[in-house]
Amino acid sequence: MAVMGKSAALRPFPVARRPLCPNLMAGAETSGAVGPKAYDEAYPRVADALTLKLLRKPAQFVTQRAMHAGTPTWVLIAGEALLALLVFALFWKGRYWPGLLVAVAVMIADVAALMLARFSHAPRGANRSRLALEIVEPLLWWWAWEHGLTAYGKPLEPIYATMVLWVVVGGTIAIRAVEALAQLRSNGMELHAWQPLDSRFRLVSASRNTNLVILAAALLFRRPDSGLVLVGWWTLISLIFHSVRLAQLTERQARRVKIGSWLDR
Repeated sequence: MAVMGKSAALRPFPVARRPLCPNLMAGAETSGAVGPKAYDEAYPRVADALTLKLLRKPAQFVTQRAMHAGTPTWVLIAGEALLALLVFALFWKGRYWPGLLVAVAVMIADVAALMLARFSHAPRGANRSRLALEIVEPLLWWWAWEHGLTAYGKPLEPIYATMVLWVVVGGTIAIRAVEALAQLRSNGMELHAWQPLDSRFRLVSASRNTNLVILAAALLFRRPDSGLVLVGWWTLISLIFHSVRLAQLTERQARRVKIGSWLDR
């Protein structure tokens, strides 16, 4: 789910960004380097707090190296997929801290692949692969996290574990559906980019990165089981918030009120 503008296409990364400066883009493509100004031009303006605050510099470094080496976008996507599988395996075995460390590498690779695709005009196939990975990857992680609770020594009661997992997975899918529906109804505008309230909530809204922060915080207290339950509750709260905002957007459209992103004003 991505940026605003009538020509914006559905993107796998829930972000918004400034319009890219052609001169900056041309310079980056011909020189194989990404300057800070060009990178900032292309970087998401709406995303989770980790992406906006912590991942910018590491992702810029990876993007610069990839462009300098002439690395295609699909190589970064493939690397991200392999790392994501490693995270799945570590979570599955209850090795949560090593899994979280590798998950950070996945986050960086994800942003770098997004930025490289923007600078190198990646083919649709690569962007679709990135979209599929973004959707499937966290769903598998939450399943692996629940399974690994037994190995860790903090298993949830089977029926309760199934309920929690369905809330997390089902709620995540429902949030994606709400975001996609909002884009379709608003001619490509992201729901997160509609008003400042939406952009602020996106900083902490239930997503892969935000959920990992919750799980890591719970793990500090040796309660990965409680962390998964908290992720379930936060997913439900986020789904309710986004659903209400979609309903409000739809109601305004019914009254023929012009809908646009506050970032375009």
